Amino acid sequence: MIEGNKKIIFKKAEIYRIVVRGMIGKSWSPRLSNMQITSKKNSKEETFTSLVGKVNDQTALSSVLLTLYEMHMTVISVKMLSDIVEG
Repeated sequence: MIEGNKKIIFKKAEIYRIVVRGMIGKSWSPRLSNMQITSKKNSKEETFTSLVGKVNDQTALSSVLLTLYEMHMTVISVKMLSDIVEG
């Protein structure tokens, strides 16, 4: 995958943050690759949920995103944090 001029190679587990519109209960964590789930409201009283955690590979990431799709959640963003955390 190429992002801008930077080539991204998926060789190991990576840490991701996924933000969705709406609320997801913490009980969903096992189904969502054991990601940490945090929900907050913004100034317009809209609820957004952030999921942060290590995902083993692209198949596991696709599984998390498919689960969110099946839950009818609107995905706002998906960001790989590993470079930020480890670099």
